[in-house]
Amino acid sequence: MEAFDHTHYVTTFPFSYPFATTITTTACTTNPPWMDSRIWSRLPQRLVDRVIAFLPPPAFFRARSVCKRWYSLLFSHSFLQMYLQINPKPYFFIFFRQKTTHPKTPTTTTTIFKTTNTTAADNAVPQEGYVFDPETVSWHRLVFPLIPPGFSPTCSSGGLICWVSDEAGSKGLLLSNPLFPSLVTPLPSTLRPRLVPSVGLTITNSSIDVMVAGDDMISPYAVKNLTTESFHVDLGGFYSIWGTTSSLPRLCSLESGRMVYVQQQGGAAGKFYCMNYSPFSVLGYDMARNEWCKIQAPMRRFLRSPSLIESRGKLVLLAAVEKSKLNVPRSLRMWALQSCGTTWVEIERMPQQLYAQFAELEGGRGFTCVGNGEFVVVTIMGTAAEKALLFDFARKRWVWIPPCPYVGGGGGGVELNGFAYEPRLATPVTGLLDQLTTLNPF
Repeated sequence: MEAFDHTHYVTTFPFSYPFATTITTTACTTNPPWMDSRIWSRLPQRLVDRVIAFLPPPAFFRARSVCKRWYSLLFSHSFLQMYLQINPKPYFFIFFRQKTTHPKTPTTTTTIFKTTNTTAADNAVPQEGYVFDPETVSWHRLVFPLIPPGFSPTCSSGGLICWVSDEAGSKGLLLSNPLFPSLVTPLPSTLRPRLVPSVGLTITNSSIDVMVAGDDMISPYAVKNLTTESFHVDLGGFYSIWGTTSSLPRLCSLESGRMVYVQQQGGAAGKFYCMNYSPFSVLGYDMARNEWCKIQAPMRRFLRSPSLIESRGKLVLLAAVEKSKLNVPRSLRMWALQSCGTTWVEIERMPQQLYAQFAELEGGRGFTCVGNGEFVVVTIMGTAAEKALLFDFARKRWVWIPPCPYVGGGGGGVELNGFAYEPRLATPVTGLLDQLTTLNPF
């Protein structure tokens, strides 16, 4: 199984490295000393395995074709255990095609919706994901052949993608590992019927938490943001199948499908965050207390296309600022929520010349953002990732991303929806779901 498609790879070297080259003469060909087979053949096997465990996923899937033993490492319990302990977590992004739809009206009353019809041809084509590596500026293609029609990706955590059913009603959810498309684990359906709720997911080495909020169906033709449902299972043997519920704040208008999780300092239970509209604010859900809070957004009257991202353990709000009646230049800014939970501090601002170029390309269509570790990707809506910017916090650098080679032009109402993604060869905690299915079939 070839998990990554390596057809399109942009080779970049962020630093200078004295690569040794093979010396060719008319008499003979000599290899560099570090490629001497006599050295590699004498290395202990456990040391070789440890070296392989440090490889990033694309390199690992190429290396496993060397021999049968390296291929068998995928199924070795001891190797996977070592891999989970020492493999550095790469900061990747994964994008999926989505059809652009008219956004929900940001009001506090009910909203009438329309269903989208899918053809048999659409159902016959397997889902595809496009992984972007910001370190090497490369794209990889992944295929999800076992995801049934009528499911859309909604969030990602712990190396897994969460898929939610598109059909209105009780929502079915699936967890899948993009590196192993044959591994698809179902979750029990939600108890309340919903349309397009906001879904949050967080997976640790010992627990799985899922929360679904908003878009409660109060009639066959209308929805309203009323309640939250939570799913929890852990190694301690405790599980709650949508048994924890709470009410959303009054008069809230959630952004459908967008939820960000931030782990609290000191190992305490984290919080889920999502944007709220009319006017702009941020809603936070404390898992430990099972309650919501509202946080005022900075410069809320002058924001456009605000997005929430998690970066380096902090909640970051990214938005365009347009104060047309004041002597303040238009710009794209980032604010970080401080530990007190109510104060925002500006941490970054796009250079004015770059923003002028960005605003001209964006043309008022809006943009979406996704963050992971030191990186932030800003994608202009309606362009199918042909126009996207990458910001590197460590280098304080903005760069344009090369277009995804697997996606056509921005026409046809297709664009990309992205999530933070940490590729993992294994997520042992998902075994709890198999046990749960045995005890309580759903």
